Amino acid sequence: MSVKIKPIGDRVLVKHVEEKEQTRGGIIIPDSAKEKPQEAEVIALGTGKKDESGKVQAFEVKVGDRVLISKYGGTEVKIDDVKYLLVREDDILGVIA
Repeated sequence: MSVKIKPIGDRVLVKHVEEKEQTRGGIIIPDSAKEKPQEAEVIALGTGKKDESGKVQAFEVKVGDRVLISKYGGTEVKIDDVKYLLVREDDILGVIA
């Protein structure tokens, strides 16, 4: 998938993984009652964070990884009617195995 935005620095472009609309008991949850999802898929990586000596540090995540992100971190962007989130690598809490 090609996205029209390239993050810079230590930023990562992610897309929320949508939760199911229905619970196990068959109850349908309206959008207004849902919590912000914390699970996302990495879509694109920035150029990398630089250390004190100017050397670029490698990202700990890669495109396609499923990650857990801070609940209210990042900046939401909409491209071609699809919502993405730009987060710093520090806002990524972990990679889902």
